[in-house]
Amino acid sequence: MLERGIAVSYETIRRWGKKFGPDYARRLHRKRPSGYDVWHLDEVVITIAGRKHWLWRAVDQDGYVLDEIVQNRRNTKAARRLLTRLLKKQGIAPKRIITDKLRSYGAARRQVMPHVEHRSHKGLNNRAENSHVPLRKRERTMQGFRSPGGLQRFVSVFSAVRNLIVPPRSKRSALQNRVHRIQAIAEWKAAAGAMA
Repeated sequence: MLERGIAVSYETIRRWGKKFGPDYARRLHRKRPSGYDVWHLDEVVITIAGRKHWLWRAVDQDGYVLDEIVQNRRNTKAARRLLTRLLKKQGIAPKRIITDKLRSYGAARRQVMPHVEHRSHKGLNNRAENSHVPLRKRERTMQGFRSPGGLQRFVSVFSAVRNLIVPPRSKRSALQNRVHRIQAIAEWKAAAGAMA
């Protein structure tokens, strides 16, 4: 914007993001679900106005964020809500789910998808744990979140854009990463251009 001689404040950018972000996120192409997918599930505590809220997140084996939901509890009902929402959104059950040692995941899995393999081990769940890092960096930059609804809106847009821009986690050459970025920018222009 500065290159074009337009001076805007961070508040203007925030309002634009709030207004146009959800529509951009809906227009971005998502990764096609597969029955061979492995879902990594994890939850992280986020304090908003002195109260604890839990951000429940599901990530696939490539590091793509599948879904996120903000809840004020960390129990079986909350885990079941995440799993049913994931099944509805993905349309197909995964081959396996991997979680940390929280027992609520096992109870929810038995209720929602009893035939799916479940592995519960702290060391296996690093993919989901690492997916929290970019959000934590943004949270520090933004000096926290003001409301659970604002957090939910933010993470839905943030994850969709991040899934598009960041290449999948695999051993890829620099050329493959560059091609991925060029395709991501083209897709972003298509999604953003549809708004104009």
